[in-house]
Amino acid sequence: MLGALRAAVSDPAQVKTRAIDLHANAHDASHFLLVPQALVVAGNADEVGKLLRASRAQGVPLTFRSGGTSLSGQALTDGVLVDVRRNFKQIEVLEGGARVRVQPGVTVRALNARLAKYGRKFGPDPASESACTIGGVVANNSSGMACGTVDNAYQTLESVTVVLPSGTVVDTGATDADARLRTLEPELHEGLLRLAKRVQRNPSSVATIRHQFSMKNTMGYGLNSLLDFDRPVDILAHLIVGSEGTLGFVAEAVFRTVPRPTHTVTGLLVFPDLETANAALPALVGTGAATLELMDALSLKVGQGLDNVPPVVRDLAVRDHAALLMEYQTDNPERLQELQHAGLGILPGLGLSAPVEFSADSATRAQLWHLRKGLYASVAGARPQGTTALLEDVVVPVAALGRTCVELIRLFDKYSYRNSVIFGHAKDGNIHFMLTDGFTGKTELERYSAFTEDMVDLVLGEGGSLKAEHGTGRVMAPYVRRQYGDELYDVMRQLKVLFDPAGMLNPGVLMNDDPEVHLRDIKLVPPVAEVVDSCVSCGYCEPVCPSRDLTLTPRQRIVTLRAIEQARRGGNLALATELEKDYVYDGVETCAVDGMCQTACPVNINTGTMMKQIRRGEAGPLINGVWNTAAKNWGAVTRGAGLALTVVRKIPTPVLMVPNKLGRAVLGTDTLPLYSSELPGGGGGRSRPTPALAPEAVYFPACVQTMFGPATAGTPGVQVSFEQLCDRAGITLVVPEGIDGLCCGTPWSSKGLKTGEATMRAKTLAALRTATRNGELAIICDASSCTEGLRTTIEGDHDEPRLRVVDAVQFAAERILPSLPEYQKIDKLALHPTCSSTRMGINDSLQTLAGGVAETVQVPDNWGCCGFAGDRGMLHPELTESATRAQAADVATMDATAFVSCNRTCELGLTRATGKEYRHVLELLEEVTRPDTDDPDAAAPRLAESGAV
Repeated sequence: MLGALRAAVSDPAQVKTRAIDLHANAHDASHFLLVPQALVVAGNADEVGKLLRASRAQGVPLTFRSGGTSLSGQALTDGVLVDVRRNFKQIEVLEGGARVRVQPGVTVRALNARLAKYGRKFGPDPASESACTIGGVVANNSSGMACGTVDNAYQTLESVTVVLPSGTVVDTGATDADARLRTLEPELHEGLLRLAKRVQRNPSSVATIRHQFSMKNTMGYGLNSLLDFDRPVDILAHLIVGSEGTLGFVAEAVFRTVPRPTHTVTGLLVFPDLETANAALPALVGTGAATLELMDALSLKVGQGLDNVPPVVRDLAVRDHAALLMEYQTDNPERLQELQHAGLGILPGLGLSAPVEFSADSATRAQLWHLRKGLYASVAGARPQGTTALLEDVVVPVAALGRTCVELIRLFDKYSYRNSVIFGHAKDGNIHFMLTDGFTGKTELERYSAFTEDMVDLVLGEGGSLKAEHGTGRVMAPYVRRQYGDELYDVMRQLKVLFDPAGMLNPGVLMNDDPEVHLRDIKLVPPVAEVVDSCVSCGYCEPVCPSRDLTLTPRQRIVTLRAIEQARRGGNLALATELEKDYVYDGVETCAVDGMCQTACPVNINTGTMMKQIRRGEAGPLINGVWNTAAKNWGAVTRGAGLALTVVRKIPTPVLMVPNKLGRAVLGTDTLPLYSSELPGGGGGRSRPTPALAPEAVYFPACVQTMFGPATAGTPGVQVSFEQLCDRAGITLVVPEGIDGLCCGTPWSSKGLKTGEATMRAKTLAALRTATRNGELAIICDASSCTEGLRTTIEGDHDEPRLRVVDAVQFAAERILPSLPEYQKIDKLALHPTCSSTRMGINDSLQTLAGGVAETVQVPDNWGCCGFAGDRGMLHPELTESATRAQAADVATMDATAFVSCNRTCELGLTRATGKEYRHVLELLEEVTRPDTDDPDAAAPRLAESGAV
């Protein structure tokens, strides 16, 4: 088998069989787990065709995986798992954004970012848009909160390029597509015509299909395509939608896009009970509401425990209440007023429990959506240790939604499922509910089985569908026949045989003769570390992780630790040892600990925190002692590092690399950095004498400036630039005494070096207490990662009053930029936000400051963490190279005249990746606003009054 797989791809190394690769990639967002025999990273559609032929010839099942956000077990296999996320990421915008051609590895968020400049967006709007990919959207016929059944994947699809299980490639958008299908796949072409006629001639079948697909419905195959289209090639294209990777591989798809709403208002409607809320739906839908998101009483109670809760919920004495989150969306402000007026006009007659205010304010709207979207995080994150969160979705006719919800709550009580919130897309009769349990022991499985049977009877009894959005998968495969009946189930069977006669493509998914398949292969979730035990394997973290295409993602780091723990518990010590061995590099050494995963995680996990804990456990007394000594003598260390860089720049790089690489071979690649020619020489000292005037703030220049001098020789660097800007704004700063020996503490915390971190924290806090007059003055730092590091340091200080830290970017945007006289901006610049600026929420200030430098500011579509991560990019340059590959390609197409960021090491990483000279945005702002004068001292900062500069 392995030989055939390796022969199918251009790079045999992309066929992976290490235990860590198999176990790390075995998990998707569902509660099932199957470990593949091999993982293949496919490079293109031709390779996929060869892999399909190899699978068929070898008799080995094959399954495609892209974003891995599926919840029903459709992206798992114990055969061959093919990763199509990494290399299928092309987007081609057509007809000014009216249409788009896109490959399956592109996330919905990335696609919408590309379409935004055209005033268009992708039709489906799933909640997982940050991580789910177009491949999954097509495979599951995704919809979402606003698109309903009008703008879902089925309705907006124009054509697909599909690789069939035989290896045949068909572009259904080609003018000769139907003829080509008839020639290359005659049995499939004829069979589709035959089955379409069979369905069309059966009035009962037609009625069932029309009813089922009048709702959101992802149960079984899309049989509506047999009624909606005449040509077999068009039937094929739309059968692929919702087929969950069981009929073929979508190499690319062309969609019609929809207008991007530019004007939105949102409001929360609180009702005394579910029945009243659901009774109001027809009238509310009639006013043109884009979304109507339902939350039951338990949802509101859970929501009251979230941060930043809207007052209408926070102050509510919840009993049987329910709420609808309502939103109007349009691209016309006059139309928005009409919609809002219509909505307000019917509210008095709906029996509301509280007054309603619609708001267009982005902060208020974000607060309301945080309430709705925070439910999953709150319930899943608070589940008992070692249990699994199972998120289900069903749909019923809107008129039946109220009593369905009431009966579901009764079933929760009957089977003792606690904290099972109900929420969802009430406008479409589509609700989600969550069960938390172990789902492993006999009692738990029997309870789940009985609950499922009752739930199936309830939903089908109301004329609904057992799957609305999440796909059939394994979780509902045993119930497809019950929902559609024997005749249509047999049609589905015949379709599968037509496409995949060998039955090797994702078998067991969507249709399965095992009535208990939904009770098998349920994943175990052993506790491994408190900081990550709440992980639900949703995969939202993966697109923002800098190591995602090199080693492991945050989800994979967590599930691998669970695999190690499970192997230990099961007595498989050989497997545990093998996983631990590879985890050192894949899991620990190549983690940037940048915290970007936390910005995307619905349960607020920072996987970097766990990596720091592991590093702390691995750091022995010798390393701790060395770094503790460094903390005590940090001024000498930074000056020495800067001097070394200055000296080595005079040595030819090839000469220098020989001993450098030899040293890394001896000491280890995670110990000795690798030198590279773009590194600058060292910088100067940070200390400044006390100013004559009373300071307005304390300035904490980052120590990285001493180690790494300015990008351009002869330029002042960020410290002097910031000082001069402050002087022009009439702002006086003071630098703490002993600044050259102080640091934010990040070098120690990121390496897990607790002793040195404590030493530096004590030194820095003492100096800052003195400089700020015990918290009277704010602290300003000029490197975003160091600003964040200082904030972390201060969090460990329990003295009052608390010290305040502001990033220089935010300070300059608010205090300096508005006070500057008129000046000439440059034309265009490329901006790189950092992971720290993102985490701290200062990217708006960064954008404002960049806009103060250039007329046009461009942020690459594929912007992300550069992976330089302090010294991580020098220890493991492959991490930065992988993390920046897509962004560097974007930058290469830009015609920017300058390139800026807000953190020195990130600037180094981007300079290396792009070949462009990245500088701190404050340096550029100082240059463009520099007074035109012949007096070289005219612009000297106030810190220089005593001769500091």
